[in-house]
Amino acid sequence: MAGVRLRGMGDFMQAGDSQRVEFVDADLRGARFVRADLSGMVMRSVQVGGAEIDSPWLLEGDDVLLVNGVDVTPFVDAELNRRFPGRAERRAADPEGLRAAWAALERAWGGTLERAAGMPAGSVDVSVDGEWSFAQTLRHLVMATDVWLRRAILGVEQPFHPIGQPNAEYETDGNDMSVFATVTPSYDEVLAVRAERVGMVREFLEGVTVEELATVRSHPWAPEYPETTLSCLHTILEEEWEHHRYAVRDLDTIEGR
Repeated sequence: MAGVRLRGMGDFMQAGDSQRVEFVDADLRGARFVRADLSGMVMRSVQVGGAEIDSPWLLEGDDVLLVNGVDVTPFVDAELNRRFPGRAERRAADPEGLRAAWAALERAWGGTLERAAGMPAGSVDVSVDGEWSFAQTLRHLVMATDVWLRRAILGVEQPFHPIGQPNAEYETDGNDMSVFATVTPSYDEVLAVRAERVGMVREFLEGVTVEELATVRSHPWAPEYPETTLSCLHTILEEEWEHHRYAVRDLDTIEGR
């Protein structure tokens, strides 16, 4: 099945079997699982050389990832913190810590933007393995800021800048897409709007108080699940660091070519 793109498990299940699927002596080399739920998956006596797992939710809650009986999540978290100085502060819980966390994030992105600017023309628009290009990643972070700062925290009625890049879930959940651009903006336009949104977060953090961090907000996608200002800010920081990791990964690939 080399090169197969798996979109679901329907083709592999018997009618009425919605709980368990077994692959025995199956050749899944090169298979790709995208937006798939593999929680609780068990693999026994498998060849996993060159396998890659990328899950931004790996370190949330009580989730574990066992490899030969060892939970590797603490090692993954520590290594990512080593590779990306400042990432460890993303869960800061007080105003001063949040300001320091955002400053570290800005430094990280600043270096990556300089790196992208020094690459051959067009590199920022290259997609690696069907993922967002560097420019699209920046556009998505514009949207993330609009969702979690402008909409959830500030309560702006129409918070979205039209160059924002919606994620797949937003596109498929019946949301109004008319607010977003139907044409691709120039990279200079993307940089300008991105810098503006980064400045908005910085400005908000400069004046945020302990009391305001505890203020209850409406979840932008699911109002029945309340958030706080602090949890919204943590989501922004998580989005920023995860997409920075993706961007660095793909720039490495582009340079390697």
